[in-house]
Amino acid sequence: MADSEPGIGKKILSFFIKEGEEPIRPGAAVPSATPEAPKPVVANAIPNAAGTGNVDKKFVEHFVSLLEKANLPGPDYFEYKQALKSMESLGLGEEKQFQAAWASFKAMGGAKEPTTLSTSANQYLSILDKDRTSFLKDVEKAIKDRVGALQEEQRRLEESNKAFAQQIADLQKKIDDSKNRLGQIAGEVTEQSAKINANKDSFEITYLSFVDQIKSDLTKINQYLK
Repeated sequence: MADSEPGIGKKILSFFIKEGEEPIRPGAAVPSATPEAPKPVVANAIPNAAGTGNVDKKFVEHFVSLLEKANLPGPDYFEYKQALKSMESLGLGEEKQFQAAWASFKAMGGAKEPTTLSTSANQYLSILDKDRTSFLKDVEKAIKDRVGALQEEQRRLEESNKAFAQQIADLQKKIDDSKNRLGQIAGEVTEQSAKINANKDSFEITYLSFVDQIKSDLTKINQYLK
C-alpha cells in the first residue's frame, strides 16, 4: 500500500461499512412512518458492507485505526480494493468487476501478479488475527478478574445463607422445644396445684382435729378440776 495519506482511514472505512449509513447515537431521534410505534434503536449499530448484519462503531474505529497504522508501502490489497469499489456503479457482474479492478490496479503501477494481492491481504488478516488473539486474552483476564470476583462473592453469600438457614432451623427447633415444654408445664401446674391444695386440705383437717381435741380437754379440765 502507498505511504499514509490524508483520508486513508476513511477509505478503509468505506470498504467495510455501507456508504451513507451513520452510526446511531444513543438517544438520537429516529424518523418513523408511525410515530406512535417507533422501531427499536440499537445504539452505535452500523450496517456492514456485506449486508450480513450490524457492527459496533467502537470496534469499527478500532480496526480502521489498526489497519491504517499497518499501512504497507507500495500498491497492494487496499489499492485494489479501492479500484474494485469504484467498479460498483458500472453495472458489471462480480467477475467483470474483479477483472476490471485488476486492470485498473496494474495501470496505476501495481504488481503484475494477483499473488501480490493475496499476500498483502493475508498480511492484514494476520494483523487482525493477532489483534483478536490479544483481545480474547484481555476478555479472558477480564472474566477472571471481574466475573471470577463476582463468582467468589456469590459462593461466599451462598455459604453465608446456608449458615443463616441452619441458624434459623436451630432457633426454630428451640422455639418448638420451648412450646412443647410450655404445654407440659401447663399440665404440671394443674397437677401440682391439685396435689398441693389436697395436702393443704389434709393439713387443715388434721390441724382442726388437734385443736378441737385440745380445746375439748381444756373445757373439761376447767369444768371438772375446780
